[in-house]
This record gives sequence, C-alpha cells and structure tokens, in this order.
Amino acid sequence: MKVTIDQHSGFCWGVVRTVQIAEDQLVKERTERNVYVLGHIIHNPKEIERLEAKGLKTVSVDDFDSLAHRGAKVIIRAHGEPPSTYRKAWECGIEIVDATCPVVTKLQERVRKFYDQGYQVVVFGKKDHAEVLGVRGVCNDECIVIKNVDEALAQIDLARKTVLFSQTTMDRPTFQAIRDALQVRIKELIVDTMEEIATEFHAKDTICGQVSGREHLLAAYAAANDVIIFVAGRASSNGKVLYDVAKAANPRTYFIEDISELKDEWFEGAETVGISGATSTPQWFMEEVKKVISDK
Repeated sequence: MKVTIDQHSGFCWGVVRTVQIAEDQLVKERTERNVYVLGHIIHNPKEIERLEAKGLKTVSVDDFDSLAHRGAKVIIRAHGEPPSTYRKAWECGIEIVDATCPVVTKLQERVRKFYDQGYQVVVFGKKDHAEVLGVRGVCNDECIVIKNVDEALAQIDLARKTVLFSQTTMDRPTFQAIRDALQVRIKELIVDTMEEIATEFHAKDTICGQVSGREHLLAAYAAANDVIIFVAGRASSNGKVLYDVAKAANPRTYFIEDISELKDEWFEGAETVGISGATSTPQWFMEEVKKVISDK
C-alpha cells in the first residue's frame, strides 16, 4: 500500500503558538518553579502526554487557592478564559502566561463590544466548550448558545437587535443555515464584516479559517485515496467537523485517537491510504500512525 499524510493536516498556527509558549516556559522555569496549564492545553491526549513528560502540570481554577502566593506560573491555553479566571489568578498571586489563540481573543473582543451596545448575543457553539465558556464570561453569561436552527428559533427574541457569532471550530454549513433562518425573521443581516454598522441584525462569521479552509482540500484528499485514517482527540470539536467532511467524501474513512484502534480489515484491497487529522493533531503522531500502517 502507498501511505501518505495529508499535507494540509496537523497543527494550525494558533496551536503551534500555544505549544511553543508552553515549551519555552518549561525550559525557562525548569530549575526555578513549576509550570502549569489551565485545563488540557489542546484536545489531543498524545500531545498532552508529551508535554506532561517535559514537566507541564494540568490544573483547574479550583486549584488556584492551593497555588496561592507560591510563585506559580499558569498558562492560559488557546481556548481562552473568562475574565473571572484572570481575577482569581490575580487574587491568588499567580502569574498568568496568556497563550489564548488570537482568533479567540478577537472573538471575545467583538462579543464584548456588541454586548456593551445592548445587542442580544447569540453564539453558535457548544455551551460547555472551553472557548464558549470564555465567550460567555465576557458578556456576563448573558448570551444564547445554540447548536442548530431549531434551537435558534426557539430561544432567540426575534424582536431584539441581535448579533450572531460562532465558536471558531464549528462547521460553516450549519452556521449559514442558522444565519439564513434568522435573516428572514430579523430586519437585516451583515456577514463577515468588522465594520461597526448600526443595523438591526449582525452575523459575524467567526469560524476559524484554519478549520474551514481545510474542508475542500480534505474532501479532495479523501476522495483521492482508497482509505482514510483520521487521527484526532475525541474531545476535539474541529476534529469532529473535519472527520465528517472526510467521511462524506470517502465512506472508508475511520476515526482513531490511538494506534491500537487500527483494524486490519479496514485496509483490505486498499492500494492507497491517506492519513489526516485535526488542527490539534501533532505531525509526529501522524508519522507514527503512518509507520504502523506501512508495516502491515
């Protein structure tokens, strides 16, 4: 079999930045103090294990009291955090290293701006996803989080001026369906603009281009191979989105988080096997998957 790795897969620049910040801090503080990260640094267990082996410790906000005034350094991961986390860290004398993805930071800034202007804030996303928790925090949790058109129509006050945002790793087709459903019910819709236009309805397409930009490339790659092995952490939102894209283009697409999940019958009669992954899937792990498959 010919086994290849999708050249457009692997870490997005936001994840590369976050992991590099963590590694830099681990080197800098190796002999002085512990380095912690608030929550799993990315949604990939293999990369988490690699960084933990280098000394990175994972904590929660509930652990801040035990770290208080001990000179602890805590990294804010790419998903971002609500303002309450920063306040708690300051109260506990914890140094924060902010590795929030700039795309997420921009999303938070835009949500806060429209919330302060009295808009009804609607977010297409997962209510308890780490990124959405941060977004909820910048508007005092006074926003509506929805996952589909039905939830949008059931929960949104159509009489209010409204701004629609998206979690950065959600799928664009569903966002567009929600936008279209609201467009006929709310006076005006503006999509994907940073201009501050005083309209009754705004839709901000904040889906990360690092995710949506890979979709058509992944579909073509999946269709060009007999079998696709999609490698990602099961907690990865963009992993689910991209896996569905690959599966739609090639029914012989299989999702794995660990090499032990590979099954010999998946490769029966296959001449070409492609390996792809989420924006949080490390290149080194896809290389390991490739080696195992190539040795079959």
